[in-house]
Amino acid sequence: MNVKKIFLGILFLVSVSLYSQDVSKALKVGDKAIDFTLKNAKGEEVTLYSLLEKGNVVITWYRGGWCPYCNVALSQLQEKLPEFKSLNTSLVALTPELPDHSLSTQEKNNLEFEVLTDINNQIARKYGVVFKLDDTTAKRYEQVLQLSSRNGTNSSELPVPATYVIDKKGNIRYAFVNPDYKVRVNPEEVIEELKKIR
Repeated sequence: MNVKKIFLGILFLVSVSLYSQDVSKALKVGDKAIDFTLKNAKGEEVTLYSLLEKGNVVITWYRGGWCPYCNVALSQLQEKLPEFKSLNTSLVALTPELPDHSLSTQEKNNLEFEVLTDINNQIARKYGVVFKLDDTTAKRYEQVLQLSSRNGTNSSELPVPATYVIDKKGNIRYAFVNPDYKVRVNPEEVIEELKKIR
C-alpha cells in the first residue's frame, strides 16, 4: 500500500462520525483523580500520585499517532510546556498504542513530556473516557491502520480525547471531555485553570 493510499485512508477514518460516544460517566470537576502506574516508551513506570507530590498534573488522552487531530493537539501542548513547568505542573499524555508507536509519536512531535501506554484502555475506562467502535468502523480501522496490532488488543476501543487538570491533593480542577474528536482542549484554558490553583 503506497503512502498516498494510507494518507487517504486515514483521512477517511478520521471523518467517520463517532458522536455516539457516551461521556456521561466521565470523571468531572470535583471528583478525586484515580491513581495509576503506567510505563512510558522506555519501559519506565510513571505513577500519577508520585507526580502529584511534586506539583499539579495535567493528563490528556489521545487516540493514536495515526490521528492528525491528536498530533496537532499534542504539538500545541508541547508549545506551552514551558508555561506548564513555570506553574509547577507535569504534563502527561496517555494512549492505548503500544510503546513502539507511542515513541514514534513522541519523536515525530518532539514531545518533551511523558507519553504513557494505557494498555487496553484500562485507565481510560476508570476515568469514563473510553468507547467501543461500532463494527463497521472497527473493520475500517483494522483494514487501514491494523489497529489491533498498534494497540495490542482486539477490543476495538479508543479513548475520547480528554484532558484533566489535577491539583496536588488529587482533586480534579478542570475537565475537558468532548465526544467530537475534532474539538480539542485549548491549552490557554488549561493554563488559566492552573493559575487559579496557584
